[in-house]
Amino acid sequence: MEDLQSRLSSITLAPYIFKAMALIGVRRRAGSNMFRHQIVTMGILLDYKFIDPVLLKAALIHDLFEDAAGMPGVNREEIVRIDQDGPAVYDLVMEVTQRSVNGIMEPKSEYLVRIMESGCQKAKILKLADRISNLTSLGFVHEEAFVRKYLAETRRYIMPHADKINTDMSREITDLVETRERMLQTRSQA
Repeated sequence: MEDLQSRLSSITLAPYIFKAMALIGVRRRAGSNMFRHQIVTMGILLDYKFIDPVLLKAALIHDLFEDAAGMPGVNREEIVRIDQDGPAVYDLVMEVTQRSVNGIMEPKSEYLVRIMESGCQKAKILKLADRISNLTSLGFVHEEAFVRKYLAETRRYIMPHADKINTDMSREITDLVETRERMLQTRSQA
Protein backbone atom coordinates (compact mmCIF):
# COMPACT_ATOMS: atom_id res chain seq x y z
CA MET A 1 0.00 0.00 0.00
CA GLU A 2 2.91 2.36 0.71
CA ASP A 3 4.27 1.74 -2.78
CA LEU A 4 0.87 2.61 -4.24
CA GLN A 5 0.72 5.83 -2.23
CA SER A 6 4.28 6.74 -3.15
CA ARG A 7 3.74 6.13 -6.86
CA LEU A 8 0.45 8.06 -6.89
CA SER A 9 1.92 11.01 -5.02
CA SER A 10 4.42 11.57 -7.82
CA ILE A 11 1.71 11.97 -10.51
CA THR A 12 0.69 15.53 -11.31
CA LEU A 13 -2.90 15.48 -12.55
CA ALA A 14 -4.01 19.09 -12.07
CA PRO A 15 -3.13 20.35 -15.59
CA TYR A 16 -5.10 17.47 -17.11
CA ILE A 17 -8.06 18.09 -14.80
CA PHE A 18 -7.99 21.71 -15.92
CA LYS A 19 -8.06 20.61 -19.59
CA ALA A 20 -10.96 18.25 -18.84
CA MET A 21 -12.94 21.18 -17.43
CA ALA A 22 -13.66 22.17 -21.05
CA LEU A 23 -16.18 19.31 -20.91
CA ILE A 24 -18.23 20.73 -18.03
CA GLY A 25 -20.87 22.15 -20.36
CA VAL A 26 -21.18 18.99 -22.46
CA ARG A 27 -24.27 17.07 -21.29
CA ARG A 28 -24.68 13.31 -21.24
CA ARG A 29 -27.84 11.29 -21.95
CA ALA A 30 -27.98 10.19 -18.33
CA GLY A 31 -27.66 13.76 -17.08
CA SER A 32 -24.52 15.19 -15.54
CA ASN A 33 -21.72 16.27 -17.88
CA MET A 34 -18.71 14.89 -19.70
CA PHE A 35 -16.26 16.35 -17.18
CA ARG A 36 -17.64 14.09 -14.45
CA HIS A 37 -17.42 11.12 -16.82
CA GLN A 38 -13.69 11.80 -17.28
CA ILE A 39 -13.19 11.89 -13.49
CA VAL A 40 -15.24 8.72 -12.99
CA THR A 41 -13.28 6.90 -15.70
CA MET A 42 -10.03 7.77 -13.96
CA GLY A 43 -11.58 6.66 -10.64
CA ILE A 44 -12.43 3.28 -12.14
CA LEU A 45 -8.81 2.83 -13.19
CA LEU A 46 -7.67 3.68 -9.66
CA ASP A 47 -10.26 1.28 -8.26
CA TYR A 48 -8.59 -1.49 -10.26
CA LYS A 49 -5.15 -0.31 -9.06
CA PHE A 50 -3.96 1.07 -12.39
CA ILE A 51 -1.49 3.79 -11.53
CA ASP A 52 0.32 4.30 -14.79
CA PRO A 53 0.65 8.11 -15.11
CA VAL A 54 -0.02 8.18 -18.87
CA LEU A 55 -3.14 6.03 -18.48
CA LEU A 56 -4.56 8.14 -15.64
CA LYS A 57 -3.84 11.43 -17.41
CA ALA A 58 -5.36 10.14 -20.65
CA ALA A 59 -8.48 9.03 -18.75
CA LEU A 60 -8.98 12.61 -17.61
CA ILE A 61 -9.10 13.91 -21.18
CA HIS A 62 -10.11 10.83 -23.18
CA ASP A 63 -13.22 12.49 -24.68
CA LEU A 64 -11.73 15.95 -25.10
CA PHE A 65 -11.12 15.75 -28.84
CA GLU A 66 -14.53 14.20 -29.56
CA ASP A 67 -16.65 16.48 -27.40
CA ALA A 68 -14.71 19.75 -27.07
CA ALA A 69 -12.81 19.93 -30.35
CA GLY A 70 -12.17 23.47 -31.47
CA MET A 71 -12.34 24.94 -27.97
CA PRO A 72 -9.37 27.00 -26.81
CA GLY A 73 -6.54 24.78 -25.59
CA VAL A 74 -7.94 21.63 -27.17
CA ASN A 75 -5.19 20.83 -29.62
CA ARG A 76 -2.15 18.62 -29.90
CA GLU A 77 0.38 21.33 -29.05
CA GLU A 78 -1.34 22.24 -25.78
CA ILE A 79 -1.49 18.64 -24.61
CA VAL A 80 2.04 17.54 -25.55
CA ARG A 81 3.62 20.44 -23.69
CA ILE A 82 1.74 19.94 -20.41
CA ASP A 83 4.52 17.76 -19.00
CA GLN A 84 6.94 14.99 -19.92
CA ASP A 85 4.03 12.56 -20.37
CA GLY A 86 2.14 14.94 -22.67
CA PRO A 87 3.18 13.33 -25.99
CA ALA A 88 2.30 9.81 -24.78
CA VAL A 89 -0.96 11.03 -23.23
CA TYR A 90 -1.92 12.72 -26.49
CA ASP A 91 -1.12 9.57 -28.50
CA LEU A 92 -3.23 7.41 -26.16
CA VAL A 93 -6.14 9.85 -26.26
CA MET A 94 -6.00 9.88 -30.06
CA GLU A 95 -5.94 6.08 -30.11
CA VAL A 96 -9.22 5.92 -28.14
CA THR A 97 -10.83 8.80 -30.05
CA GLN A 98 -13.34 7.99 -32.76
CA ARG A 99 -11.73 9.16 -35.98
CA SER A 100 -13.16 11.52 -38.56
CA VAL A 101 -11.93 11.59 -42.16
CA ASN A 102 -13.16 14.44 -44.36
CA GLY A 103 -15.99 15.07 -41.90
CA ILE A 104 -17.16 11.44 -41.93
CA MET A 105 -17.05 9.71 -38.56
CA GLU A 106 -15.52 6.28 -38.26
CA PRO A 107 -18.39 3.81 -37.78
CA LYS A 108 -18.77 2.88 -34.11
CA SER A 109 -18.34 -0.83 -34.89
CA GLU A 110 -15.03 -0.22 -36.71
CA TYR A 111 -13.88 2.09 -33.91
CA LEU A 112 -14.52 -0.52 -31.22
CA VAL A 113 -12.98 -3.36 -33.24
CA ARG A 114 -9.91 -1.19 -33.89
CA ILE A 115 -9.34 -0.58 -30.19
CA MET A 116 -10.28 -4.01 -28.88
CA GLU A 117 -8.35 -5.99 -31.50
CA SER A 118 -5.38 -3.84 -32.41
CA GLY A 119 -5.15 -1.12 -29.77
CA CYS A 120 -2.28 -0.97 -27.34
CA GLN A 121 -2.85 -2.46 -23.89
CA LYS A 122 -3.41 0.97 -22.31
CA ALA A 123 -6.04 1.84 -24.93
CA LYS A 124 -7.87 -1.41 -24.22
CA ILE A 125 -7.79 -0.84 -20.46
CA LEU A 126 -8.95 2.76 -20.89
CA LYS A 127 -11.81 1.61 -23.15
CA LEU A 128 -12.93 -0.91 -20.50
CA ALA A 129 -12.93 1.77 -17.79
CA ASP A 130 -14.83 4.11 -20.12
CA ARG A 131 -17.37 1.37 -20.86
CA ILE A 132 -17.86 0.64 -17.13
CA SER A 133 -18.57 4.32 -16.54
CA ASN A 134 -20.99 4.45 -19.46
CA LEU A 135 -22.79 1.24 -18.44
CA THR A 136 -23.19 2.57 -14.91
CA SER A 137 -24.71 5.79 -16.26
CA LEU A 138 -26.94 3.77 -18.58
CA GLY A 139 -29.07 2.92 -15.55
CA PHE A 140 -30.32 6.53 -15.67
CA VAL A 141 -31.12 6.60 -19.40
CA HIS A 142 -34.80 6.15 -20.28
CA GLU A 143 -34.47 5.86 -24.06
CA GLU A 144 -35.05 2.13 -24.38
CA ALA A 145 -33.82 1.88 -27.98
CA PHE A 146 -30.53 3.57 -27.08
CA VAL A 147 -30.03 1.33 -24.05
CA ARG A 148 -30.71 -1.83 -26.08
CA LYS A 149 -28.32 -0.70 -28.81
CA TYR A 150 -25.57 0.14 -26.31
CA LEU A 151 -25.92 -3.20 -24.53
CA ALA A 152 -25.85 -5.12 -27.82
CA GLU A 153 -22.77 -3.16 -28.89
CA THR A 154 -21.09 -4.03 -25.58
CA ARG A 155 -21.92 -7.72 -25.94
CA ARG A 156 -20.70 -7.83 -29.55
CA TYR A 157 -17.55 -5.68 -29.50
CA ILE A 158 -16.35 -5.36 -25.89
CA MET A 159 -17.21 -8.52 -23.98
CA PRO A 160 -15.46 -11.01 -26.31
CA HIS A 161 -12.16 -9.23 -25.63
CA ALA A 162 -12.60 -7.97 -22.06
CA ASP A 163 -11.54 -11.12 -20.22
CA LYS A 164 -8.19 -11.19 -22.03
CA ILE A 165 -7.59 -7.57 -21.03
CA ASN A 166 -8.61 -7.64 -17.36
CA THR A 167 -10.74 -10.39 -15.80
CA ASP A 168 -12.03 -8.21 -12.97
CA MET A 169 -13.11 -5.40 -15.28
CA SER A 170 -14.65 -7.99 -17.59
CA ARG A 171 -16.69 -9.37 -14.70
CA GLU A 172 -17.96 -5.90 -13.83
CA ILE A 173 -18.92 -5.21 -17.46
CA THR A 174 -20.78 -8.53 -17.64
CA ASP A 175 -22.61 -7.79 -14.38
CA LEU A 176 -23.55 -4.29 -15.57
CA VAL A 177 -24.85 -5.56 -18.91
CA GLU A 178 -26.92 -8.28 -17.24
CA THR A 179 -28.31 -5.81 -14.69
CA ARG A 180 -29.27 -3.32 -17.41
CA GLU A 181 -30.90 -6.08 -19.47
CA ARG A 182 -32.96 -7.19 -16.45
CA MET A 183 -33.94 -3.58 -15.89
CA LEU A 184 -35.20 -3.34 -19.48
CA GLN A 185 -37.11 -6.58 -19.06
CA THR A 186 -38.75 -5.29 -15.88
CA ARG A 187 -39.72 -2.04 -17.61
CA SER A 188 -41.29 -3.87 -20.55
CA GLN A 189 -43.32 -6.10 -18.20
CA ALA A 190 -44.65 -3.14 -16.23
